[in-house]
Amino acid sequence: MSVAITHKKVTLDQAIVRGKESVTEVTLRKPKAGELRGLSLSDLLNLDVNAISTVLPRISSPVITKDEVLNMDPADLVQIGGEISNFLVPKKLQMDNQSESDSQASLSA
Repeated sequence: MSVAITHKKVTLDQAIVRGKESVTEVTLRKPKAGELRGLSLSDLLNLDVNAISTVLPRISSPVITKDEVLNMDPADLVQIGGEISNFLVPKKLQMDNQSESDSQASLSA
């Protein structure tokens, strides 16, 4: 039985500076369908910067603004985009991918 992951913490390589405050960790929440309005799911899965910059303020804690997303280190943007993409993949496919990687790991050992 798998547990649905609804939140994911991401540690940033490059902190987001807000005055005297630095954001070094962001918690992402699995988006609801309404939070994906106006977006193409394929754009999110393809790590489109505009799609990520639209959805991230809706699902991040602390809230990361669109301007902060556009000024984010590319490595952090890819990491966050990957986590958002993982939220969109059905559990069945996640389990199949996990089983496949477990099988490959046991073959190479």
